[in-house]
Amino acid sequence: MLDIAEELNRWVEQGRSFAVATVVAVGGSAPRQPGAALAVDSEGTAIGSVSGGCVEGAVYELCRQALEDGNSALESFGYSDEDAFAVGLTCGGVIDILVTPVHTDAPARELFAAALATAARGEAAAVARITDGPADLAGRALLVRPGGTYEGTLGGHPELDRTAASEAAAMLDAGRTGTVVIGEDGSRCGRPLTLLVESSVPAPRMIVFGAIDFAAALVRVGRFLGYHVTVCDARPVFATAARFPDADEIVVEWPHRYLESTEVDGRTVLCVLTHDAKFDVPLLELALKLPVAYVGAMGSRRTHEDRNRRLRDVGVTELELARLRSPIGLDLGARTPEETALSIGAEIVANRRGGSGVSLTGAHTPIHHDGPDAPAGRIGSVA
Repeated sequence: MLDIAEELNRWVEQGRSFAVATVVAVGGSAPRQPGAALAVDSEGTAIGSVSGGCVEGAVYELCRQALEDGNSALESFGYSDEDAFAVGLTCGGVIDILVTPVHTDAPARELFAAALATAARGEAAAVARITDGPADLAGRALLVRPGGTYEGTLGGHPELDRTAASEAAAMLDAGRTGTVVIGEDGSRCGRPLTLLVESSVPAPRMIVFGAIDFAAALVRVGRFLGYHVTVCDARPVFATAARFPDADEIVVEWPHRYLESTEVDGRTVLCVLTHDAKFDVPLLELALKLPVAYVGAMGSRRTHEDRNRRLRDVGVTELELARLRSPIGLDLGARTPEETALSIGAEIVANRRGGSGVSLTGAHTPIHHDGPDAPAGRIGSVA
C-alpha cells in the first residue's frame, strides 16, 4: 500500500472511498514482492499493480466487491497447469493478496490516512496488518514510527500491540517489507498471527564524486533507480546546476571533507568518478571504512593498481580494499557516458539484489533475487 502512497494520499484528501489490494506473500517466480499494491476507488479508477498484468483483472473485481460489501478478503493466485488461460500467474509463481476496503467512515481510515500522508512526505513509517489469525482481527493495523512508537490497535491483548510494534520498528529500521509470524504466546489470542509489515523510508542516497560528463549520465540512471542523487566536486566551475539539472543536490567541496560531514547508511552507494589521486586516495581511505552498500571507482586497470598501491601506503587493509568495485561497473563493452552509466547502475543493482551479472539466456540462476535490500516474503517468527 505504501508503494502508491502519493496517489492514495490524494484520494484520501479528496474524500474518496477505495479498496486496496496488497501482496502479502509470494512463492516461486512471482513478478511483484510483498507490499506491492493495487487500489480501486468507488468510481472504478485503478492505480498500482500487484502482478505486472497477470491477475490485475481479477484483483480489480475483488476490490470492487470489497467496496460493495465492506469486507476484507485474503485470496491466493497461482498458475493452473490444466488451463493456462485461467486466472493465474503464467510465470509459475503464487501470490497471496489481502484486499481491504477503506470507506470514508471506516474505523481504520484515520490510521491509513496518517500512514499515507507520512509516506507521501518521504518520512519513515511502517504499517503492520494482520493477514492470518482470528477472523475478528483480520486486517487490523498499527502505524509504527521510528523508535517503536505506534498508533492504533490490533484489537487483541495490549501485549500483542507492543510485540507487533517492536517487530515492525525493527523492519522499518532496516527498510524492509515482508511478513512476520508472532507465536501463540506473543499474540495472547490463543493462536499464532501473521503480520504484513510495510515499510516506507526515504530514498537511498547515491553520491557521485567528480563533476564530469560520465557523472551527468550516472545522475540520470541513479534517479531512474530511485536514489536521491548528490554530485560533489571541489571545482565550482564544473559542479553547477546547469551541468547537472537532474541532480537532487550539488556540493562544491573536497570529496573526503564532504563525506566526513554528511550522513550515510547501509543503503548508500558511493561512485568515485574523479580518477585523480589527490581526490581519490583520501576519499576512498574514508569510504572503505564506512558501512555503506557500495563503493565503486572509475579508472583504467593501471589506474586501479596505482590507486590500490597508494591506498595500501596510507593504511587501507586488504579486507577494506576487497570492498572496492574498480574498475567500476559491469562488463557491457560500454563506450559512451550513457553506456558507462548503465553498466555502473547494473552493477549497483546486482550488488543490491545478489545478482551474478551474467546473461539470463541459457543460465540456470533465479531471475529474481532476495538480496540484502530486497523485500522478503517471510522474515521470521516471534514466540
